[in-house]
Amino acid sequence: IAFNALAVMDLSLNGRQQEVVHLGLVMVDPGQRSQGLSWVLYGLTCLLIFMRNQLRPFWISNVTQVPAVVGLVAQNFSSVYPVPEAADRRSFAHVLLARQIMRGHRHVFGVGEEAGFEEDRFVISNAYTGGSDGLKKTYEEAAKHRDDVYNEFCRRTLDYERGDDLLQLGQMDLNAARRYLTESVPRESLRHLLL
Repeated sequence: IAFNALAVMDLSLNGRQQEVVHLGLVMVDPGQRSQGLSWVLYGLTCLLIFMRNQLRPFWISNVTQVPAVVGLVAQNFSSVYPVPEAADRRSFAHVLLARQIMRGHRHVFGVGEEAGFEEDRFVISNAYTGGSDGLKKTYEEAAKHRDDVYNEFCRRTLDYERGDDLLQLGQMDLNAARRYLTESVPRESLRHLLL
């Protein structure tokens, strides 16, 4: 029914090794879409990693042109960049991690060396060149988010004809875990999850 391919990238930040979890490609059978699976596919895995790390925050990355996914990441993780909200600006840590990802980890998300990277906006231009060619979508084909702010942000920011993607970076921390447990996990599943 569903498939999620996570990857871990070893990067450096402030002189220390950082494991950055790339959220990867999620594939859901078309008949199962809009069935509330996103809380399991992305959130549960990240919550388990967070617990394994003894509640220490860790960075996540995401590469997509799909407004529904952009919104999902923006709403479920902390310190996410880029997002539509102007108050959420990139930090120096975002820039350092993005540079390392684009310099040495493009293969993790199937982007070839010929793709560009607009560091000021975290846009990967001509992204569908390194094995992910068949995933390129038009804006009309891309799954939309229920909050139109994410749809408009992607429409305005990305050149779908050229094949642009956003590189999103954020963190799984206590605030993200709390939001996940109180807002994303269905009430009927929360007790089972805690057990």
